[in-house]
Amino acid sequence: MTLLHGARLLLPTGERPGAWLRVDGARVAAIGDAGDEPATAPDEPRLDLRGRWVVPGFVDVHVHGGAGAAFEADSAERARDAIAHHRRHGTTTMVASVLSRPLADMEAACRTLLELVRDGELAGIHLEGPYLHPDRRGAHDPRNLRTPDRAEIASLLRAGDGAVRMVTLAPELPGGLDLVREVTAHGAVAAVGHSDATYAQTHAAIDAGARMATHLCNGMRGIHHREPGPVVAALEREEVTVEVINDGFHVHPGMVRLIARVAGPRLAFVTDAVAFSGLPDGDYVFDGRPVQVRDGAVHLAESGALAGSSLTMAEAVRRAVRDVGLPLADAVAAATTTPAQALGLADVAGTLAPGRRADLVVLDDDLEVVAVMAAGSWVEGPPS
Repeated sequence: MTLLHGARLLLPTGERPGAWLRVDGARVAAIGDAGDEPATAPDEPRLDLRGRWVVPGFVDVHVHGGAGAAFEADSAERARDAIAHHRRHGTTTMVASVLSRPLADMEAACRTLLELVRDGELAGIHLEGPYLHPDRRGAHDPRNLRTPDRAEIASLLRAGDGAVRMVTLAPELPGGLDLVREVTAHGAVAAVGHSDATYAQTHAAIDAGARMATHLCNGMRGIHHREPGPVVAALEREEVTVEVINDGFHVHPGMVRLIARVAGPRLAFVTDAVAFSGLPDGDYVFDGRPVQVRDGAVHLAESGALAGSSLTMAEAVRRAVRDVGLPLADAVAAATTTPAQALGLADVAGTLAPGRRADLVVLDDDLEVVAVMAAGSWVEGPPS
């Protein structure tokens, strides 16, 4: 048992200053207000958080790696390095994303990551491709992109053995709508992304069961007043959750502000972080191609295209408050409750409440991470 008191808890019902939270093992046991603190045993730790924020552990449903490791290419042990990097920055729940690669490589990645899902290190797997539009491929290698194939996606889903939670695809490709239905029938979320779909085609995909838009605005047809495209279509549909990479490079703060205003609680921050998250600026290799990391932005050296990010979820939340102007509660919801609900993780992650897993982040007034607790254990020791 551990009692955290003197906290500014951020709960779905609002801010609770001076509150306390009791952790019993891996779970939140109780939450209360100042002046109502329970008696504690002599050996029960009591930590005074001195007015710091306590928010739910962050939930990242689109992340490719970090600390030099790529989820789609490296061993389970190296993948744990990436998980540890993001956990130190407050992400206690993550879904590992797999880039478009040859089928055998993607199946092997699913089997490797499945081990980490079963160990509780990951919450699932996200297949970003390989059924993407070549003109909207971003950093995906065009040699690895393919036409939708129901037998092939079934093979990938079998390799994931129930752990694949989301598949990003371009629904306008031949057979794309059938693939949306196939993914949905297997219990995963179909996401529109890396797509040249028109406004009407995007609505058709949503009618077929698509429920996410992968990194809205990036890797998709842009907005035009006579062809609104997938951005407007996704924002119009209340059943669709929209991802945004809020790193200051992928989407302008003014656009993030507009998306937040329209989407409201359907906005989900993702990092789309690649292996170079947590590494210094420099020249690296991404999926066999040279990349440059400059001031935190990751670009393919040959084309200048953005190749994922070096973002952490903690930075995405800080930027949302500092640069976009969102209330902290909205920024935190976009990094916790919304992504958790979108991928069916709300019963274990995204909210601080009695009985829920004790995943939390302690933030100072500048929204810098002070400490992280994952399943009731401090990641790098309790806050001082």
